[in-house]
Amino acid sequence: MMTQIFRSLVEKIQMILLLLWVKIDLEFFDSFNDVILKIIDLIMLFAPYGVFALLATLIVEAPKWDLLKSLLLYSLTLILGLGVLILLYLIIVKTFTGKSPNFFLKGILPAQLVAFSTSSSAATLPVTMDRVHNHLGVKEEVSSFVLPIGATINMDGTALYQAIAAVFIAQTFGLDLSLGAQLGIILTATLASIGAAAVPSAGIIVLVIVLSQAGIPEAGLALIFAVDRPLDMCRTVVNITGDATVSMLVDKLIKKK
Repeated sequence: MMTQIFRSLVEKIQMILLLLWVKIDLEFFDSFNDVILKIIDLIMLFAPYGVFALLATLIVEAPKWDLLKSLLLYSLTLILGLGVLILLYLIIVKTFTGKSPNFFLKGILPAQLVAFSTSSSAATLPVTMDRVHNHLGVKEEVSSFVLPIGATINMDGTALYQAIAAVFIAQTFGLDLSLGAQLGIILTATLASIGAAAVPSAGIIVLVIVLSQAGIPEAGLALIFAVDRPLDMCRTVVNITGDATVSMLVDKLIKKK
């Protein structure tokens, strides 16, 4: 009898210690995440001064009209690519859920507008969850699980941006990228986008990893920094649209089962 009581007491103590350890771990990683986000905020605060210095040199060395024309073509290429992604999402929604593109766009439009204005998937998350659940008809248990994960790891627009930006910077510096280097950019951009923080302009910081992998000078970031903010607004729209698309697919799959 005493043995059973002692064993039960030991098990309870172990359970309490385990829960305490889990709580400590969660608080540690939450605090660590806050520190990382604060560091990013500080970097973005002082980045314009450094970028101004880098960009001044590049503008002096390169013909001004050629540089502006290249930036315009880069921006148009990225916007076109993001538009193709949106079109792909609409096709997926129509094919696998039977919902019309008009129904999908009407339901998710307010979230897209918030994403465009904030450039943050995390800041848009409450609106996205509301629109997906109440206007696209996705179950709350699906939207509350899929969308927070998507806001963290589903960064299709960011991945596309990093790949296009890396190729653009390489071409600006006159670097010839082999097929292996281009495939490496695609792979690294995809993986790096998963780790990008859901805050404004975080993708440009993660882009350093992509450039380093391909042997492209990181100083080239100064070329695209001037147009990064409006493009960041556009790719955030694509990111949250992808999240909504996946949530509808998961909801449809669950309903079939």
